[in-house]
Amino acid sequence: MNSLAMQPLYVVVVEFRVHPERAQDFERLMLENAETSRDGEPSCRQFDVCKWPDDPGRFFLYELYEDRAAFQAHLDSAHFQAFDAEVKPWVIAKTVETLMRLAP
Repeated sequence: MNSLAMQPLYVVVVEFRVHPERAQDFERLMLENAETSRDGEPSCRQFDVCKWPDDPGRFFLYELYEDRAAFQAHLDSAHFQAFDAEVKPWVIAKTVETLMRLAP
């Protein structure tokens, strides 16, 4: 078995609440941020963007990175910094939690 596959992955889960009138703009920029992360950050293994169907201002992210350093590299990236600066005024609340994925 591949030893990399056996290493726990660093999981980041984020919930955003944004002003409903900015939800479409936030969604567009979040989808761009996620795609850029998946395509341009080799240590980003997964970046799912979800939203509640009956709450346009509520979003949930599920991100997988090889390790904590890979997530820090994501936070330090130019694309994330630009995204974060643009959406910050639209965010009402944000929670971030980190976990270690053990399986699969």
